Amino acid sequence: MKSATVKLLKKELENLDRTDLTEIIIRLSKFKKENKELLSYLIFESADETTYVNDIKIEVNTLFNTMNCNSYFYMKKTIRKILKIIKTYIRYSNVQETEVELLLYFCTKLKAVKPSISNHVQLNNLYHRELKSIACKIQKLHPDLQYDYTQHLNTHIE
Repeated sequence: MKSATVKLLKKELENLDRTDLTEIIIRLSKFKKENKELLSYLIFESADETTYVNDIKIEVNTLFNTMNCNSYFYMKKTIRKILKIIKTYIRYSNVQETEVELLLYFCTKLKAVKPSISNHVQLNNLYHRELKSIACKIQKLHPDLQYDYTQHLNTHIE
């Protein structure tokens, strides 16, 4: 089965009445967890972005605190899982400031992990790759925000 283009889907959705549209959305939410999470964000959390970011930070704190630090293997698995979760939440939000703030927070937590990630090549590379990614994303922001986030980013590089 070939899927329709976004343009065609948008055109057809505009022609549907409210009840049919509601049924389609509910049915869509039953198929994947990500669809349900995105709908939850759009309906309940998109109005207050700061609360959304703070909730994600709390979840990231919990994940870092429960991380098994006995070996770098388990640390690496957990850190990649945390980064995947953060990037999923960033995709839901689609706000550039949220993306930069969450990735900076991730790097802050990652740098503070004991034992240090500087002793592990892969984790150190992941950290520096994220810093480069953040630097590119900062360039797309408003100049005032660029200055603030660049100052914050420079504390990581030092």
